[in-house]
Amino acid sequence: MKVLLIWPILPNSFWSYQATLDMAGLRATNPPLGLITIAAMLPPEWELRLVDRNVRFETDEDWDWCDMVLISAMIVQKQDLQELIQQGVASGKKVAVGGPYPTSVPEVALDAGAQYLILDEGEHTVPLFLEALERGEERGVFRSAEKPDVTQTPIPRFDLLDLDAYLAVTLQFSRGCPFQCEFCDIINLYGRKPRTKTPEQMLKEFDALYEMGWRRLVFVVDDNFIGNKRNAKMFLRELIPWMQAHHYPFMLITEASLNLAEDDELIDLMVQAGFRMVFMGIETPDMDSLAVAHKEQNTRRSLIESCHKITEAGIQIMSGFILGFDGEKTGAGYRIQQFVEETGIPQAHLGLLQALPNTAMWQRLKREDRLYQEVDSSGPQKSLMNFEPTRPLQEVVMEFVEAFWQLYEPMAYLKRTFHHFSRMGSHRPPSQYPLTQKEWRLILGVCWRQGIVRSTRLRFWWQLLVMAVRKPNLLFDYVAALAFGEHFFTFRHEVRSSLVSKLAQLQAQPVDESKDLPSVESPELVH
Repeated sequence: MKVLLIWPILPNSFWSYQATLDMAGLRATNPPLGLITIAAMLPPEWELRLVDRNVRFETDEDWDWCDMVLISAMIVQKQDLQELIQQGVASGKKVAVGGPYPTSVPEVALDAGAQYLILDEGEHTVPLFLEALERGEERGVFRSAEKPDVTQTPIPRFDLLDLDAYLAVTLQFSRGCPFQCEFCDIINLYGRKPRTKTPEQMLKEFDALYEMGWRRLVFVVDDNFIGNKRNAKMFLRELIPWMQAHHYPFMLITEASLNLAEDDELIDLMVQAGFRMVFMGIETPDMDSLAVAHKEQNTRRSLIESCHKITEAGIQIMSGFILGFDGEKTGAGYRIQQFVEETGIPQAHLGLLQALPNTAMWQRLKREDRLYQEVDSSGPQKSLMNFEPTRPLQEVVMEFVEAFWQLYEPMAYLKRTFHHFSRMGSHRPPSQYPLTQKEWRLILGVCWRQGIVRSTRLRFWWQLLVMAVRKPNLLFDYVAALAFGEHFFTFRHEVRSSLVSKLAQLQAQPVDESKDLPSVESPELVH
């Protein structure tokens, strides 16, 4: 069997970092970890080609070569997923589809014409799919309610990737999360009992990347890296000597719940293992909204103190925030903005609340007859809410637009990032590897845009000098954080335009996108 594995296009979003990638000469943020993990489960005699359409498009020769097309997708890839399925069917190929979006809403892939749906987790459903092919079955939907033992998961096929195209390579240590946030679909997909790989497994994956010459960011893409704290500590205790012996070749990023701040030992182990950044779902500083969302783990101690403690230990925080919770009071967007400024968090992932299929929130709103449309695959920054909120929709949306606009005003971002890194502890272990050519391109691009072209120039050079003198071992991370800002400076225009337009369409009013819209400093900085 000749199989073409395809990862659909990811539309421009909070996570795409397009302007940042352009500066560094990169093509995409992360590779499709799910696809290359599934690839390792397929028969070794099969011939495989992987096409990440965010890096390059498949060719006519690719289509002619393959017997089967295997596609994985998230909800934001819905449109490209449907078109790829239709193209595969029209080309006379077998089309197999999997991933989180088809698992949640299988009807979309079936309606587009996919013959095989490999749903849920591949360790259980890929063998079912392969058995069906052996029997000559032309169609099938393969599901398993049982959660697999991830200690049996093979090393992903990193060799299928064009590694040089990516900002960060992805690995996974665990699946699942012990909490029960009402709006989150992770517990629906992967359960509330975190399942972890063994330290030996993870070190083999690190070895594989190291041997392939990778020396940049590694994103451990767990839904909650500390969901099983005992196993996380066991892994970190094994990872630390590996990183020391290899002179810290990777800068590590992961996702974790804010209760990390309650465990001093765990924080210290993460810092010593080389974790530089952690994404945390803070959601909102409003305690009432956290209670409504069943996010009790964020209510046990001061959110600001928790953030400061993690930052002071030497870990940069990236955070998630949401507007639109039931019972939310007017001014929630401004309160989030104040919180971000006080903590100095550079990248605040602010989005409008969406009811995701099959979540507890989805089921509740369905019972209350408040769902009024499918989830918009444009993403939480460019989509209206897909349910009736408890306060006027226009009020929520315009608060969001204003908060997002102000958070990513260039000068405000520059000051906030400096504040965050000034508070950050500087005792993290240093890497002994020189910067790569792409990293130097990134640094020079930031210096040009923020230090010469933009009106931030004086502030930029002053802050850079202070950081170089006071915390030289944090200097690259600081400049990289400023580089990520370049994406948001332009993306905020796209966010505002999309939401104002959709709100006007909903209200059947003419759109005036230029009203109160600050002018951009330099046209060439806008995509």
